[in-house]
Amino acid sequence: MSSNAQLPENMKVIEISQPGEPEVLVSAERPLPVLAQGEILVKVAAAGVNRPDVMQRRGQYAPPPGASDIPGLEIAGTVVAVGVGVQRYAPGDAVCALIAGGGYAEYCKVHESNALPVPQGFSMIEAAAMPETFFTVWVNVFQRGHLRAGKPC
Repeated sequence: MSSNAQLPENMKVIEISQPGEPEVLVSAERPLPVLAQGEILVKVAAAGVNRPDVMQRRGQYAPPPGASDIPGLEIAGTVVAVGVGVQRYAPGDAVCALIAGGGYAEYCKVHESNALPVPQGFSMIEAAAMPETFFTVWVNVFQRGHLRAGKPC
């Protein structure tokens, strides 16, 4: 792992203490995530709130297998460390990302392919609300719809 900063061993997170309304969200402490190949560690500045976050809090949506039980599927922040093989980002880069969980935390690990540079002129709060929509449109238009330059729709 490559980093420009001294990182703490633990981080603050928001956990779901039991299924319910917003009052069940509680502050806790957890170890910093360990990076795998191709992952970046982001110091979270803002996290989006989505329907799955609300459903998870109510006990109606389980995190995918292997995903963090910490809620939060969209984040924006600053890269503070990179794992082996990361090509696109370096410590200090501002990114937003779509993740499988773990966004309600001080730090979040993200595969570099799920991160985007924060668009120029966007605040971190605005950037945190963007990834879910962007990736949904991209997958549907370009991967499933096969839209290409010069080809009619």
